[in-house]
Amino acid sequence: MIPELKKNTEQKMQKSLEALKNDLGKVRTGRAHTGLLDHVMVDYYGTPTAINQVANVTLLDARTIGVQPWEKPMIAKVEKAIRDADLGLNPSTMGDIVRVPMPMLTEERRKDLIKVVRSEAEDARIAIRNLRRDANHSLKEAVKAKEISEDDDRRTQDDVQKLTDRYIAEADKMLALKEQELLQV
Repeated sequence: MIPELKKNTEQKMQKSLEALKNDLGKVRTGRAHTGLLDHVMVDYYGTPTAINQVANVTLLDARTIGVQPWEKPMIAKVEKAIRDADLGLNPSTMGDIVRVPMPMLTEERRKDLIKVVRSEAEDARIAIRNLRRDANHSLKEAVKAKEISEDDDRRTQDDVQKLTDRYIAEADKMLALKEQELLQV
């Protein structure tokens, strides 16, 4: 029971870190990357569809993303979806390709993005601490039901605390890297 509890808790903490990594990846720096448009949904004949399912998304240069829809009628819909995605991007159509230039980040915008990134990291730390609380609660229930001894409970709580500390430190490291990336001019 105890090894299973520790394993499940660690897996859930790892998933929290992966979610943080995905969230941090969506916060853009001054450089273009195709992952920025991953969550943009296009109206494809009445069905919301991921942009990479209706178009080829590539980097044209370091500061421009190119989106080339596979069907000609989709060009206007793709452009509208990118504009409406609230990413602060202003796409423009050139023939059969939609160009998405990355605007330069102002100092004020960088500070706003750092606030967003810190909020995301804090959410991840809260999720990790909640997992610790849930594991400790399960241990207390097992002690009440006399499934494990109090010594096992204390030892396992210490192990869960070490896991928590390790994953929170990892989240802090990811936050520091993203902040450093955002502050680069």
